[in-house]
Amino acid sequence: MNAPNNRKKVLPNKFERHKLFGSVDPGPKTKPIEKDKMADLQNSRKDFLFEIDAVGISNVKHPIQITSQLQPQSQTTIGTFTFTSKINQDSKGTNMSRFTEQLTEYHSTKNFIVSIASMKQFTQDLAVRLKQEDAYMEVTFPWFFERKGPSSELAGLNHADATIKVSYDKKFGFDVEVGLSGTITTLCPCSKEISEYSAHNQRGIVSMTVSLTDDFDETAHDWKEVLLEAAESNASARIHPVLKRPDEKMVTEQAYENPRFVEDMVRLVAADLYEQPFIEKFSVACRNEESIHLHDAIASITYDKSKEMK
Repeated sequence: MNAPNNRKKVLPNKFERHKLFGSVDPGPKTKPIEKDKMADLQNSRKDFLFEIDAVGISNVKHPIQITSQLQPQSQTTIGTFTFTSKINQDSKGTNMSRFTEQLTEYHSTKNFIVSIASMKQFTQDLAVRLKQEDAYMEVTFPWFFERKGPSSELAGLNHADATIKVSYDKKFGFDVEVGLSGTITTLCPCSKEISEYSAHNQRGIVSMTVSLTDDFDETAHDWKEVLLEAAESNASARIHPVLKRPDEKMVTEQAYENPRFVEDMVRLVAADLYEQPFIEKFSVACRNEESIHLHDAIASITYDKSKEMK
C-alpha cells in the first residue's frame, strides 16, 4: 500500500486558479456604460405584426406577510408571483425590471401585507409604471393555520395553498379570483358497503377557484377560511398534524360514518360555495390519491351563478 501523502499543499492564488480553469482577461470595451446612451431595444416602435396578450415574469419568489382569522393571525410566508401586461403591436417589448422593482418597493416601503385590496392597488400601480392600460398579477402562497386534535386538543399547524389573481384594465376596472387547495380524508363508500370488516380511505386534494362579487368585504370574511371550511366540512374527516390515540379513534370513526366518493365531494363543496352570496362563479375539483389503486380518482364542477335565470 502507498503511504499517505501528508505534505501540505501549496496552492496558487485565487487569480491564478481562475486562469487555470479558463478565466481570461477582459477584452476591449467599446459600448457606452451610461444608461441614457445605451440602446433601448425594448422601447423600439415599429409594426411588430401582432399585439401580445400577456408578457412578463413568473416564478418570482418573495417573502410576504398575510393575515388570517385563524391562528396564527399574522404570519410571514413565501409568495410565488406572476406579473404580466399586454403590449401593443407597435411595441417591441416590456420593461421586465419594472415588475420586480415595484415588488421590492412595496416590500421595503409600504408595510406590504398581501390582501385583495393591496393586490388591486399593486396591479393598478403596475399598469402606471409600465405605461400600459392593463396589468395582471397572481400570487400563490402556503397559508398556515392551527388545528387541534378532536379529543386531546393538542395543537399543530396545517397548511393549504392559497392564490389571489387580479386583472386590472383602465377602462373596465378589476377582476378578482381567489383559490385554495386543501387536503382532506375520504373513505370509500363502495369499500364500506361490500367489505365485512373495514373500508379503505385515501388522502384527497380539494382545489377551488372562485370569482368574488364587487362588494366582497374581506374585513368581514376571510375567504381562505371560507374555502377551507367548504372543503373540510364535507370530507369524511379532517387532516390533523397531531393525533394521540383517542384522537385517532375519533377521526377514523368519523371517516367511517361519512363515506365520500370523489363525485360526492365536488357536489357537496359546490353546494357550500353556491350558498355564499359573495361568490359569483366557482370551480371545484377533487383528486383522491387512491390507497388500493395505482391511479388517482378525479372529479370537477364549474358553475356560474350570474347565468341563472332571474
